[in-house]
Amino acid sequence: MSAPMTLSPRPPRPPLSRAVLAALAVFVAKRLATRSPARIEAIMRRLRVGARPARYARAQTAYDEVMAVSSWCRGPQGCLPRSIAVALLCRCSGTWPSWCVGARKVGPFSAHAWVEAQGRVVGERFGDDYFRTLFAVRPVP
Repeated sequence: MSAPMTLSPRPPRPPLSRAVLAALAVFVAKRLATRSPARIEAIMRRLRVGARPARYARAQTAYDEVMAVSSWCRGPQGCLPRSIAVALLCRCSGTWPSWCVGARKVGPFSAHAWVEAQGRVVGERFGDDYFRTLFAVRPVP
């Protein structure tokens, strides 16, 4: 028996140069998402060095661009590559959001990865307090 799969709606496609950059970020993120959690965290910690903290609007734009170019990231199992791709895309503009990994606060257990900017969850349909952060790679001041 198969489970129904729904994709999040696709945002409008960004300009070609941004779409290519977003597609590249998704490509790298999908490869990085196959690594161990410790390896992913170590790489993300290195990537954030020298970046300014991302503003919410910039992180939301990066989220929309990633969602526009990747049906995989719009899918129900796409949170890890989506969050990595959004962080990478922000890094391309010299900023870094908080890249977070955690779980739902209430059962049933469900792991999740997301980004935050200016203390707010970016692009997710759940509220800021829906998930408990297990670890995060935050921008360094």
